[in-house]
Amino acid sequence: MTRVQMIGVSKRYPGRGANAAPVVAVDDVTIDVASGEIHAIIGYSGAGKSTLLRLVNGLEHASDGRILVGDDEITSLRESKLREVRGRIGMIFQQFNLFHSKRVAKNVEYPLVVAGVPAAERKRRVAELLEFVGLSEKSGAFTDQLSGGQKQRVGIARALATNPGVLLADEATSALDPQTSREVLALLKRVNAEFGITIILITHEMEVVREIADRVTVMDSGSAVEQGDVFDVFSDPQSQTTKRFVATALPTEPRAERLDELRERHRGRLIALTFRDGDVDQPVVFRTLAERGVGVSIVHGGITDVGGRSFGKLTLELIGDDLKVEHAIAALAQETALEVLA
Repeated sequence: MTRVQMIGVSKRYPGRGANAAPVVAVDDVTIDVASGEIHAIIGYSGAGKSTLLRLVNGLEHASDGRILVGDDEITSLRESKLREVRGRIGMIFQQFNLFHSKRVAKNVEYPLVVAGVPAAERKRRVAELLEFVGLSEKSGAFTDQLSGGQKQRVGIARALATNPGVLLADEATSALDPQTSREVLALLKRVNAEFGITIILITHEMEVVREIADRVTVMDSGSAVEQGDVFDVFSDPQSQTTKRFVATALPTEPRAERLDELRERHRGRLIALTFRDGDVDQPVVFRTLAERGVGVSIVHGGITDVGGRSFGKLTLELIGDDLKVEHAIAALAQETALEVLA
C-alpha cells in the first residue's frame, strides 16, 4: 500500500512569444492521498487535472513543490531512478493505449518484458491477470476485435502486471457507455479492495466520483478549490465549481428559470428542505405539516445516495391557511435546514 503526497505543486509552461507570461497549468496544489485510498480529481476541461497526473508519474517535471510516491520523492529523482519508480505506478488511459499489432496476452505481458521478468513467470502472471479481469478466453485475440469495455479491461490488466502500489486512471470511463462504465468502475473497486492498491483517478464526471471514490479534490484553473470526503463535498459544496458539478449531476434543487416556472404554477408557499444522512426523517416532516393542518405537494427534487449515505433537497408546496403555514414553517425550521422560496 502506497501513500501519495503532492505538496505545494505547481507547473508552468513558457508563454508564446519573447515577452509572454508563463502559462500556469497547476498552481500550488497540495493533496495527500492515503495508502489504499481511491482519490478522485475532478474538474472541467483546462482545470489542470491531467497535467497533475503526469507530474505524479514523472512524465512531466514540476516547476515547484514536492511529490512523494511512498518513500520516493519524484521531483528529485534522476531519470534512471525515475524509470524504476514508474514500474511501481500503473496507468490506464481514456483511449486504452493498447498495441493494435499485438494480441491481448502480449499487451498485458509488455511491462513484464520491459522489466526483464523471466518468460515462465510472465506467462503465469498474464494468465492470472486475464482471469482476474474476465478475459481469459480473449488471450489470443487482437485488440481491434474487442469492445471498448474489453479494451479497458486489458488496459487494467496491463497496468497491474508489475504489481504497482499506485494506479493512475486518466478519464478511464469517458469513452465507454454507462453500463460498461459501471462494470469498469466495479473492476477498479475490486483492484483496490483485493490488492490494496492506491488509486488516483481524474474525471469530469460526477457519477464516477460518486460511484467509486473515497475522497475528492475539485480543481479549477489549476488550483484545488475544494477537497474532502466525497459525501461531505457532494452534500455541502462550498466552491462555485463544485456547486456547478453537483447541480448538473444531482439536480435536487431547481435552477433559477425552473424556480420561476414553479412559482408561476404553484400558488402555495414554496420551501426547500435539505436532507443529509439522517439529519431529519422525511416522515417527521410530513407529520409536522399534517398535525398543523397544512397540505403538501412535492414539486421538485430528490434524495440520492453516496457510499451508503443519503442527501438531497425537496421543494415542497405548502397549501392552507396563511397562519397555519407560517407556524408549520417555523416548526420545520427547528428540525432541518429550510429555505423559503416563495
